[in-house]
Amino acid sequence: MESTNKEFEVVLAACRSLFAKKLHDYGAAWRILRVPSLTDQLLIKAQRICSLQEKGVALVDEGQVSEFMGIVNYGLIGLIQLSEMPVPISEGTKISLDMTEDEALQLYDKFAHQAYELMVRKNHDYDEAWRSMRVSSYTDLILMKIFRTKQIEDLCGHTLVSEGIDANYMDMINYAVFALIKLTVENKA
Repeated sequence: MESTNKEFEVVLAACRSLFAKKLHDYGAAWRILRVPSLTDQLLIKAQRICSLQEKGVALVDEGQVSEFMGIVNYGLIGLIQLSEMPVPISEGTKISLDMTEDEALQLYDKFAHQAYELMVRKNHDYDEAWRSMRVSSYTDLILMKIFRTKQIEDLCGHTLVSEGIDANYMDMINYAVFALIKLTVENKA
């Protein structure tokens, strides 16, 4: 399990590096997105991964690795948005991206650490079961979590027994990191 923890950290560091670069280039433009829009963005990423896995060919020069990284980063953005909802835009209100790069990175790190801690606890209980799974299974699980999240959003968060949107985002992040470990770290070994 020590290996998993290190591999997880390596993948999260790569995702954070990409996030930081995009944050520099675009600022916190994603602050304008409502949570359901982020869920839809996750859906687009997961459906593209599924399509790439089924077709085996990409016509756009971005493969599964970049899409799984996108799932990690959009999942973390979703957690940030859930905790730091932007001020609603009303008629006549000027749009403001109310988060500095430093604030965004601090929140990214906070939620990435929470995802890591969740993985450590679950990995202990499941005894590395994720290692015997196929990358396509992670894709399917992420898609299932997305559709669960969409249903929770349609119910305005009023569930009877289910975890909330944040728990589903955490699971999506962790499944995407596991896929990235399999696609990058394990392939180098």
